[in-house]
Amino acid sequence: MAVTFKKSDQKQMNEWLGGNKRYTLLFKATRDGCDATAFHTKCNNKGPTVTIMYNTNNSVYGGYTSLSWASTGDYVVDGNSFLFRLHQNGIWKPVKMPVKNTTYSIHDSAGYGPTFGGGHDLPSFTNTITVTGGYFQLNGTLSFGHSYNSNGETLDSIANGHKNVKDIEVYSVEVSDTNAELAEPWRKTPQWNSQFFVALKEKVERYKPLKELNVPQARVLLVGQVGAGKTSFFNTINSVFRGYITRQACSGNAEHSLTTVYRKYQIRNGVSGKALNFRLHDTRGLEADQGMDTHGMCYLLDGNLPDRFQFNPSAPVTPDITGFVAKPQFADKIHCVVFVIDGSTVDVMPEKVIEKMKGFQIHMNQRGIPQLVLLTKIDKVCEATSEDLSQVFFSPVVQETVDRVSQILGLPRSNILPIKNYESEIELQDNVNILTLLTLQQILNSADDYMFNYLDQIEDEKLQQLNIRE
Repeated sequence: MAVTFKKSDQKQMNEWLGGNKRYTLLFKATRDGCDATAFHTKCNNKGPTVTIMYNTNNSVYGGYTSLSWASTGDYVVDGNSFLFRLHQNGIWKPVKMPVKNTTYSIHDSAGYGPTFGGGHDLPSFTNTITVTGGYFQLNGTLSFGHSYNSNGETLDSIANGHKNVKDIEVYSVEVSDTNAELAEPWRKTPQWNSQFFVALKEKVERYKPLKELNVPQARVLLVGQVGAGKTSFFNTINSVFRGYITRQACSGNAEHSLTTVYRKYQIRNGVSGKALNFRLHDTRGLEADQGMDTHGMCYLLDGNLPDRFQFNPSAPVTPDITGFVAKPQFADKIHCVVFVIDGSTVDVMPEKVIEKMKGFQIHMNQRGIPQLVLLTKIDKVCEATSEDLSQVFFSPVVQETVDRVSQILGLPRSNILPIKNYESEIELQDNVNILTLLTLQQILNSADDYMFNYLDQIEDEKLQQLNIRE
């Protein structure tokens, strides 16, 4: 079960606590059960803790105590305790609410979960709460502002006026081994939240290729080894815009490629069904002794092959095939190539597959087609990223893998894009959606770069012809 206390949230907590801290997950309701006994078993005598609640409206709030939970059966005085909000309806809105009546700082009873204030000031629970409808409906009493200074906030602005939470986490708080700030990301992005997701999604939905070239859709070719996740990437993007997990394209794990037909996939808006202004072209997976050869790749790049062309691993592609496009337009050609590589198997990639990719690159470079790399399955590369995907650009392990792939294919590190596809999930996840859209945005930017270069070429040729006439 993923840990959701993000680096940005930790930095804010450090500001409130004064100094760099180390946070260790002790209790998680979705993992350990929303049970008072489980909470005290895991959290008693652990020193200072921070409790974080994630409610059904994507609001994030909680409380800090500098004392150990100990099942004393009474209220405990803690002048350093405070309540806080980090996110309101998914939007970053931090606020700290210090204790004002220290007599009722925390209620430390064996039959209660983490409880702050007399009354009590935040939703909590007694005994055991089971999941209903995908959330816990907490049963503790509630009297917001009783023992803590509300700082102008209300129960509505903190907890949306209810006690329904998706999860509760309790972390121990320890002084870090160093006084350094939390590690800076090796690739910076805006803060990941629902507002950022909506902005990214709308930007992609508005995307249009250069109108001067009369190109209705940017065309992106996916090339990668068997099982790396080419087709899953299409399914993931499709899921983001449909609003639910889709499996439109056949994907999975097999010895040989599950993709046997060349597909030019449309991505459609889930509400209107309108096709977006880019297409993903899916090819047969690369294998050491089978799959696409350089001649077939050139036909793909130049837009000669029709949609739903049936690959034959034992026969080369020739102009004699049914539906061969003899004179493709610029709009039919590939505008960006994305190599798809399994991040968890980079060190054991077959040498013949790498040689194939490098051979393809020669022809891509001759055509000036930009190339990017999708580094998939990063949740298997780094444990911290697996627990919290928003940490991907903080992970030195992921960064090292990006560096290795950059060296293998001779591409800039900025062209290597870590990604996690939807594989086992049955519900959408915000962080997967955001990383997918960040990646897609870079792909479309690269396609635009290619089109701008082509437009420059056309205008230069027109200028040369004009000079000749003069």
